[in-house]
Amino acid sequence: MRRYAHLIAWLSLSLLATGARAIENDPVDRLDAATDILAKTLSLPEQEIPPALLRNAQGIAVIPGVIKAGFVIGGSYGRGVMTVHDSEGRWSQPIFIKLMAGSVGWQIGAQSTDVVLVFKTRRSVDGLLHGKFTLGADAAVAAGPIGRRGEAATDVELNAEIVSYSRSRGLFAGVSLEGAQLDIDHETDVNFYGKEVNARDIQAGKVAMPASAEHFMRAVRKATGL
Repeated sequence: MRRYAHLIAWLSLSLLATGARAIENDPVDRLDAATDILAKTLSLPEQEIPPALLRNAQGIAVIPGVIKAGFVIGGSYGRGVMTVHDSEGRWSQPIFIKLMAGSVGWQIGAQSTDVVLVFKTRRSVDGLLHGKFTLGADAAVAAGPIGRRGEAATDVELNAEIVSYSRSRGLFAGVSLEGAQLDIDHETDVNFYGKEVNARDIQAGKVAMPASAEHFMRAVRKATGL
C-alpha cells in the first residue's frame, strides 16, 4: 500500500513540475521575481528576515511561486535561483535551482508561496553545488526567526545549517522544509549563460554574467549589506 502511495505522490509531483515549468522556465523572469522577493525582505522590520542572518550567510536561495497542491496527495515544486558568498566577500553569479517535496495526507486546495533559504555553512552550500541535496538529511534545516527580535536567535539558539522562510500574502514566516529536495537546474544554467557550464564554474566566476542578472545581484548586495 505504501509503495502505491509513493507512486501516486511521484505522479502528482510530476504533474506539478510540468505546470510550474511552463510558468517559470524563463530565467530572466525568475530573476525578476527573485529580485522583488529580496526587496520585500527589507520592507517590514517586524516581518523581515533578520539582517544579521543575511549578512553572515554563505548562500541565499530564492524560489518564487512554489506551487503546492493536492487532494490526499500533497506536493510542492518550484524553480529558483541562488548565489554563494565567497572568501573574498563577494556574491557569485546566479545559479539556477529547483525544489521538490511530496507528502501523503489529507490536503485540499492549491496555493503558491515564495521560499527563501539562507545557508549558514559552507558545507551546506557545497553539498548543493555537487548535486541533488535533501534538506534535513544532507544538512539540518529549521524554520527561521522573524523580525528584529529574531536577531538573538540567529546565532545563539539556531543550530541548523539552513534556515527557511516562506512568504504568503506579503508576510514572511519561518517554514519547515524537512525532506524537500534541492537540485541544480542545469538546463536553465546552460540556457542563461549560453554555453555548457556547471554550478561550480558559475560560483567560481569562470563564465561571463549576462547583464540581465545585474538587478538581482544589486538586490542581493542591498539585502545583505555587502
